[in-house]
Amino acid sequence: MTKAYWIAHVTVTDPNKYKSYMAMAPEAFRRHGARFLARGGMVTTFEGQEFDRHVVIEFDSIDQARACYNSPEYQMAKKERDGACIASVTIVEGIGDINSI
Repeated sequence: MTKAYWIAHVTVTDPNKYKSYMAMAPEAFRRHGARFLARGGMVTTFEGQEFDRHVVIEFDSIDQARACYNSPEYQMAKKERDGACIASVTIVEGIGDINSI
């Protein structure tokens, strides 16, 4: 099965409101087998819009990644995030066989 990844870029504009999202979102990620590969840390933006925070989350499949995003748990957390940040969230399917590049 080909893995899939959430790639999120975030700039928090209301830290107090964003705390609610941070408290709620982990439950959705746990329920859907998410594995965080990058979250925060040192960043250098070479091109495009600069964001404060970058996150890469691995899932076992694109269906699993989409199910997490669309889950009631994540949508409730997202509702808390709305208005607290500027965000770009993309789900991308991984490369099944690295030797096929």
